[in-house]
Amino acid sequence: MDGIIQGLSNFRGTVFPGQQQMYRQLVRDGQQPQALIIACADSRVSPEHITQSGPGDLFVCRNAGNIVPPFSQQNGGVSSAIEYAVVALGVRDIVICGHSDCGAMKGLMNPEALGSMPNVAAWLRHSHAANRIVCEAYPEGMDPKERHRAIALENVVVQLNNLRTHPSVAAALAGGKLRLHGWFFEIESGQVLAYCGERGRFVPIDEAASVPVAQAPAARLATPEFAGSHVLAAE
Repeated sequence: MDGIIQGLSNFRGTVFPGQQQMYRQLVRDGQQPQALIIACADSRVSPEHITQSGPGDLFVCRNAGNIVPPFSQQNGGVSSAIEYAVVALGVRDIVICGHSDCGAMKGLMNPEALGSMPNVAAWLRHSHAANRIVCEAYPEGMDPKERHRAIALENVVVQLNNLRTHPSVAAALAGGKLRLHGWFFEIESGQVLAYCGERGRFVPIDEAASVPVAQAPAARLATPEFAGSHVLAAE
């Protein structure tokens, strides 16, 4: 804890005085984050650091495995964060960010290692689809490192699908007011991959002409007689 306390002391004595006006403005005007980022709790993965964002820029929710449980009537921290970000804060973008060397995904590959962590094992049930996809749709005999990476990437896509089950997200998507993103941070290289919903694969962000999105904003209604007026209202 000594290093943490020293950091607090440096912030209060050196950093905060030069940023006090900004913090006072954040209190006065409230927060208006650009996006909600759901990332892994891994200590090596900091959304604010990766995106070089400052206080008030991001609404961040972190948990083991960057998981989004499907919507249910049982309340949970991730579900509450999503609802608050979309309804109260009006974020226009949600990013689910996975990463390389993820311990949660290693747990999926080796469930026997979770024998003494029943809560972790139960939490990871929300990622079982990613493991099943790799087991059944990918080539047999994959190298363990390749398999781990594939599971971590597929997990981002699985969590995007879970995200769409949340009423606040479904309504914002139908209203054309929200974009969904799937990112994958490679710790060893610093590169970030983005999932392209149209192409069904991840693309390096720095190689793309524009940042791919998992789901772009597009107002829609399933009822034909109301669809036209709905699109006009969204515009």
